[in-house]
Amino acid sequence: MTKELPACPVETTLMLISDRWKVLIIRDLLEGTKRFGELKKLVGNISQKVLTANLRSMEETGLLTRKVYPEVPPRVEYTLTETGYSLKPILDAMGEWGTKYKEKSI
Repeated sequence: MTKELPACPVETTLMLISDRWKVLIIRDLLEGTKRFGELKKLVGNISQKVLTANLRSMEETGLLTRKVYPEVPPRVEYTLTETGYSLKPILDAMGEWGTKYKEKSI
């Protein structure tokens, strides 16, 4: 990544995962390698264009890898890198917080 990172570590983290879709993509890739179509179904109401843009951005920042198989039609798989997997505790904490918030709101 050639972009200069913010001085604040929280801002750096937000820069990498602040998009709603990126967090959901990471959530689904934590379960293992997925193909584009699988991710589109799992993530939900996301357009192909937006999913592609987010996956490219995440690949550029080193959160995931993209593997293209020379087949017809082409098969593309996405896998979290070690850096991507290191976000698991953050997503776990977000899930825990969200559950507690929902319980208080009911």
